[in-house]
Amino acid sequence: MRHTEFWNRMSEALGSGYAEVWAEQYVMAELGGRTAREALDAGVQPKQVWAAVWRALDLPARDR
Repeated sequence: MRHTEFWNRMSEALGSGYAEVWAEQYVMAELGGRTAREALDAGVQPKQVWAAVWRALDLPARDR
């Protein structure tokens, strides 16, 4: 997964305005106590970050 696909999925799940705010503020233990943005900036693969976001938001299986 590329970063652009990750951000597209975030926008679909949360809306374009809220996706970036959520990614910068919501801390996930699964990402080592980092936000999605921090994890991406640290080099964590977007696919791994999306999996953590997907679980945190309890999104439907079709969005996996």
